[in-house]
Amino acid sequence: MRYPWFRLAVFLAIALWPVYWLYQAWIFALGPDPGKVLVDRLGLGALILLLITLAMSPLQRVTAWAGWVVVRRQLGLWCFAYVALHLVAYLFFVLGLAWAQLGVELSKRPYIIVGAVAFLILLVLAITSNRYSQRRLGARWKTLHKLAYGVLGLGLLHFLWIVRADLKEWAIYAAVGGVLLLLRVPAISRRLPRRKNKRAFSSNKA
Repeated sequence: MRYPWFRLAVFLAIALWPVYWLYQAWIFALGPDPGKVLVDRLGLGALILLLITLAMSPLQRVTAWAGWVVVRRQLGLWCFAYVALHLVAYLFFVLGLAWAQLGVELSKRPYIIVGAVAFLILLVLAITSNRYSQRRLGARWKTLHKLAYGVLGLGLLHFLWIVRADLKEWAIYAAVGGVLLLLRVPAISRRLPRRKNKRAFSSNKA
């Protein structure tokens, strides 16, 4: 396994945040409505993780360090995990597991439908993120996983619907997402500075 310590550091850094937030809720450090705070933090955390995941390939091209791509799958799965926790927290803390109320919420708040669609797409991407699916789908696998950018658009729309009164924070994430999307354009991607992997270059010379 390549870069085991980096993998472990990424795993611990992401895994500990929800635990810390639950601890804050336990000691009443999240204000009068800790459930809503947890829902919001998990949703925002998922959006940030998605942006970081999509940044791994450009970083690898610019730095020639393979470690970025090595943790890309782990980051993507963590993004899905955060979205799943976001959904569970919403059902538990906001709806109180009142399933009959879910239909009312969907009709009153369309942004929940947008979030649900993003969750379903991420579910498909998570299920097909393994090597078996890569071999089975072949070239279609890359096409399928480009839907991550569609999830980003849905996530930004979901977030925008929630923070309509204050767009400053949303604009930052939207700008980062826009840059990452532009970097996928072939004409721009080809202009990215590319550093050669010195280790691979040395081994080729030998």
